[in-house]
Amino acid sequence: MISMALSSVSLRDLALVQAVAREGSFNSAARAMYISPSGLSHQVQKVEQALGMPLFERGGRKVVPTTSGQRLLGYIEAVLGAAEHLEHAARAGDVAFGSELRLGVPSTLGPYLLPHFIEPFPLRFPGARLTISEGKPRGLLRRLHEGELDAVLAPPSAAITGLESTALFFEPYELLLQAGHALAGRRAIALTELDAADATLMAESHGNGVSDLGMPGAARPERIQDLSIESLATLVALRGGYTLVPILAHDRLGSIPNVVLAAVEGARPGRHIALYWRSATPWRDDLARFGNLLRELAGTIPGLDAAAA
Repeated sequence: MISMALSSVSLRDLALVQAVAREGSFNSAARAMYISPSGLSHQVQKVEQALGMPLFERGGRKVVPTTSGQRLLGYIEAVLGAAEHLEHAARAGDVAFGSELRLGVPSTLGPYLLPHFIEPFPLRFPGARLTISEGKPRGLLRRLHEGELDAVLAPPSAAITGLESTALFFEPYELLLQAGHALAGRRAIALTELDAADATLMAESHGNGVSDLGMPGAARPERIQDLSIESLATLVALRGGYTLVPILAHDRLGSIPNVVLAAVEGARPGRHIALYWRSATPWRDDLARFGNLLRELAGTIPGLDAAAA
């Protein structure tokens, strides 16, 4: 039996509580949830009164959950997750993904991979709509965990509670050098021939950088925040040195002035891509078929190595 006080709490109220915990600020949560700060505060107090205890410590620079609040936030997440599954199950019918797959794709992968499966997707999943969101892998996985997305393509990461994955393919990197680089005329270059200090690598997309690639020397490459692959290539064209770029971007990057591409001789740096979903998803069978489609396509794209099913 649910008390009268708790029965008056809506799913929206619980989502507002979750937003405050996520943002650590009533003002930030209000902006994210499109509600006034006073309105949000009132709804959170309503939930606290229904539960009979405060969920947050107020007054500091950052709003943090109380000890009891931290415990109850897990239950709130479970309630919201169950409501999402109820909605999905209700609209499932005979159409894959309940008629829509909300897919997250890294911005360094999406522009180059999407053209390969946009056309076959409706043929394999008639009636299902594909909605794409781009971003950084870490942010996309967070959105997947919070129920904003149904699946995410991303490099393998540390195990995340509540998420499962299946390997899709390995994508090698190529070298992209400024046209004036001393080795720019070569078709293939060994990483041992390059100076690590001349590399420009992206913080998230390139992992731990040259230390992952076995490059000699103690020199540290310049690290920048992730941006588009085209912007990274333009940066190298203007400032010199070299970088590593995914092979799917080869054709697009070849048209950028003052840079050249070369294969990596010997070692095969690159990134593995996996498909992630929530463990409790009602679309497990559909996602398995989607993973099979992506592996099949990877087997037909030059340069990619499809993973075993």
